[in-house]
Amino acid sequence: QVQLVESGGGLVQAGGSLRLSCAASGSIFRINAMSWYRQSLGKQRDLVAAITSGGSTNYADSVKGRFTISRDNAKNTVFLQMNSLKPEDTAVYYCNGRVRRTAWDPERDYWGQGTQVTVSS
Repeated sequence: QVQLVESGGGLVQAGGSLRLSCAASGSIFRINAMSWYRQSLGKQRDLVAAITSGGSTNYADSVKGRFTISRDNAKNTVFLQMNSLKPEDTAVYYCNGRVRRTAWDPERDYWGQGTQVTVSS
């Protein structure tokens, strides 16, 4: 069993900041990439930011310069620092981990339940 649990969402005013956290637990041999996705009402789930185990990152164009993804490999935790928030950032944010449970298992994606971020004008 592998579980990912997000925290840190909430309601903020435009221009404010939030820091999301996601902790993975359970049977884990290795986590390769970890990432954040978001889904707003009536839209598909889109990639926000991703980070590899080696620290390489990439971001959606809409959040470049405002969001920063980081991870603590020892704690199997990924973070998303969100600054200069805009109303269009309002969405449910989901944590994703590419997990290998044992040395002989293939990698597969695991998802958290999501955390709501609401940005008011």
